[in-house]
Amino acid sequence: MLHISNNNIDSHEIEKKVYALQTLGTPRSGRVIAYWLIGIFVFFFLCLFLPWQQNVQGYGYVTAFAPKDRPQTIPSVIAGRIEKWYVQEGQKVSAGDTILVISEVKDEYFDPQLPERLQEQIKAKNEGIAATQTKINALEDNIEALQNGLKFKLQQAANKLQQARFKLQMDSADYEAEKINMQIARRQFQAGENMYNGQLISLVDFEKRKAKLQETQAKLIAYQNKVDVARNEIINAQIELSSIRADYAKEISKAQSDKSSAVSYLADAQGELSKQQNKYSSVQVRIKNRAVIAPQDGYVVKALKAGVGETLKEGDPVATIQPAKPAKAVELYVKAMDVPLLEKGRMVRLEFDGWPALQFSGWPSVSVGTFPGRVAVIDYVNSKDGKYRILVTPDNEEEEWPEQLRLGSGVSGFVMLNDVPVWYEIWRQLNGFPPSLQSPTAGAEDSVDKKKEGEKDAKK
Repeated sequence: MLHISNNNIDSHEIEKKVYALQTLGTPRSGRVIAYWLIGIFVFFFLCLFLPWQQNVQGYGYVTAFAPKDRPQTIPSVIAGRIEKWYVQEGQKVSAGDTILVISEVKDEYFDPQLPERLQEQIKAKNEGIAATQTKINALEDNIEALQNGLKFKLQQAANKLQQARFKLQMDSADYEAEKINMQIARRQFQAGENMYNGQLISLVDFEKRKAKLQETQAKLIAYQNKVDVARNEIINAQIELSSIRADYAKEISKAQSDKSSAVSYLADAQGELSKQQNKYSSVQVRIKNRAVIAPQDGYVVKALKAGVGETLKEGDPVATIQPAKPAKAVELYVKAMDVPLLEKGRMVRLEFDGWPALQFSGWPSVSVGTFPGRVAVIDYVNSKDGKYRILVTPDNEEEEWPEQLRLGSGVSGFVMLNDVPVWYEIWRQLNGFPPSLQSPTAGAEDSVDKKKEGEKDAKK
């Protein structure tokens, strides 16, 4: 419009009245939609540059960190028959409480006075051992006395033999001297006989010399007899010496044989005594094992045997107990390809079954209903399904886990890794690249160390 006339024409009025002009313009609703689309595009474009924390996802359940805190089955140590139950399922028990009592099913343990009878047998065996020991001591004394007597008798016989030898020497000397006297008497007799025949001496002198010769002959014979007697005495002394050795050797051998028999019996008796004592101790332990007791404080989860009168074998489980106040942990299973990215001390966000949660895996700060944890254990071998198990413990520096958590509850967890832009994460997922690997911060490692120290202090 040139605006030459003072009468202005309202263009908006013309557009309202002329329908063709209205169809040529852009609809109002289209402009609004375009504005919204542009805004949404700009919003999502800006979101591509927001930080996104990479993570490894795993599924598992709540467990106990220490093996002693995990549910355990209580077996019956001995075979028997259930006589009485003292607990019910869900009941709290303390260490040493009786769970049930069983009776014997083996005939060798039916005797109610078996311990007393075994004690009597042990007492009798001890008395027999004491008597045998006394007999051995007496035999040892007898052997010692025989050995001393042998020494005395041998010395006595040796002295007697020596005396006989001395006597033989003396008698031999007298015999030799008498032989000389005999020679002298014979020469004198021969000389006297010659002189008598020559009538140089009288008959009386000759008879004296003859009598002297006869007397000397008689003495020589007597000394010869003494020498023979002395020799016989030496032989008898030697025989007596050998006889003493033989007699005492026989008596000592008999005493030693009796001692050996007694020692052998003593060894057998001591072996039987050890067996009886072992059996007595085993019976005492078996009597105690008739009562199945709780090994630690906890709760009876389930009775694995029912009723009264049911028979049990050795090692049959009778009940399951959950220890009280276990140190809880989470057992997560992750893929094998994600294991190299995991390290002890990494932060984990956990979502427990039964607790409402809104989880943004890449933005843990805006997640609601999740709980923190730290990686404590990474298995060195995989499980049956090819996944690897990790144990996650509570992070004491942050929010505590719910007290109502029960072992076995389902859990989904996210192990936090490196921060990257959203566009990079989308690009990585589309290309199938692994997450960016970054070691856990020093603070995370310190928190794990502090947690372990806290657990040690709590145990002390």
